[in-house]
Amino acid sequence: MSTLSGARTTRVFYASTLYGAATLAAALDAGLFPAVDRTVLVVSNNAGTPELTPAVHEMPGFAALRHRFDDVLSWNETIAPFHPGGWVPREDDLPIWERHLRLAWGLGDDTVELVLESIQVSPALTLAEIFTAAPVEVYADGLMSYGPTRNRLDLQVGARIRRLLHLDLVPGLVPLLLTEFGVPSETVPTASFLRVLDQLTDTARDFETPDVAPALLLGQYLAALGLITEREEEELHLRMVRGVVALGHTHVVFKPHPTAPAGWSRRLEEEATKLGAQLTVLDSPVLAEVLYRRLKPALVVGCFSTALFTASAFFGIPVARVGTDLLLDRLSPYQNSNRVPVTLVDALVPPLDDDGTYRTEERPAELVAAVGFVMQPQMHPGLRPAVETFLAGRQDPHTLRYFKRRRLTTLGLPGAVGPQLVRIPQNAAAQRVVRRARRLRRAVLRMRA
Repeated sequence: MSTLSGARTTRVFYASTLYGAATLAAALDAGLFPAVDRTVLVVSNNAGTPELTPAVHEMPGFAALRHRFDDVLSWNETIAPFHPGGWVPREDDLPIWERHLRLAWGLGDDTVELVLESIQVSPALTLAEIFTAAPVEVYADGLMSYGPTRNRLDLQVGARIRRLLHLDLVPGLVPLLLTEFGVPSETVPTASFLRVLDQLTDTARDFETPDVAPALLLGQYLAALGLITEREEEELHLRMVRGVVALGHTHVVFKPHPTAPAGWSRRLEEEATKLGAQLTVLDSPVLAEVLYRRLKPALVVGCFSTALFTASAFFGIPVARVGTDLLLDRLSPYQNSNRVPVTLVDALVPPLDDDGTYRTEERPAELVAAVGFVMQPQMHPGLRPAVETFLAGRQDPHTLRYFKRRRLTTLGLPGAVGPQLVRIPQNAAAQRVVRRARRLRRAVLRMRA
């Protein structure tokens, strides 16, 4: 509400996905935000070709969320012709952009509060830098919140972040995101989120509820992220089809990523037909969670989608994974922000071709802390003793596959390459000597070759 000085307060929410907008709606319904004079939802379409992909406010179901915000504005239209994912204003232009946004969005002299997703990158980071005096709250729209902050944030931004809101996707696991700034986390009540999903389910009318509970396959289009090739991802999808049919499922539904090649769906249909199963492709841009309500699937299969955990934790649907072993090996650099999501799925979700040898990780918090520290040790130096203890007691192939030997060697952690390198002194001079020695050794080996 208005402050004692008479200034109005406007809270600006930012969302780039319908899942994120639904999370915000659930947080608002749960009373996690105090009342202010005005609320604005800024939506951004970050697709490679936004003109061909519906934005958040154009997707089926958004109308059920719309009434929670006084205004809905488009970031794409505001910064046109620039693309939201690549445009960053020059530092000297930030005051000009704040004046422009205050005029374009009718903010006037209002006190502005920001609620942002993916604070490490634009457009969220750009908004935080433009409104330099605005307090910031961050909400998480997936498994990445359990990992470390992707990039080191400027103190001018990090010091203003008051809270991290997240869904309880892995019950009991506390996010590592933003903890380097002492930011506390708070869960969005699952019951509130499910009530929001019920409203979205009522608006999804372009597909029928099947008579037989199908197996639901989730596509992510990992090739577009440069994680694997298109052929490898197509083969992952084919493995999903073969795997669910081998388990006895004859009705299969595939939910492709909106920007995935259409040819993939045709290959899957041909494979399912050859195996004696019926495959339906759902091109409707609805949330996977809406499909859980409408399709009531008997099994959900994916690679490392957040939707695997919403299926399991929120709906009690059996889940299975495919391809995490490939991703654990391919993710590069080690700091890749997808590493913790892949690790969590691999550690907590059984493989589709489980032969009875799979075991669920019993200490996921310690595993995630160890992976997070190895990813970003400079942000979380206080974790080192606990990580050393964890790794020292888990020198087995099952655990060590979540780490890279060279990375452990560089950090002087248990599991390093060669016993003589298990403990590298943790000071800059010693690290430089070790790196110089490695370069010299590689040069000698090349000369011998």
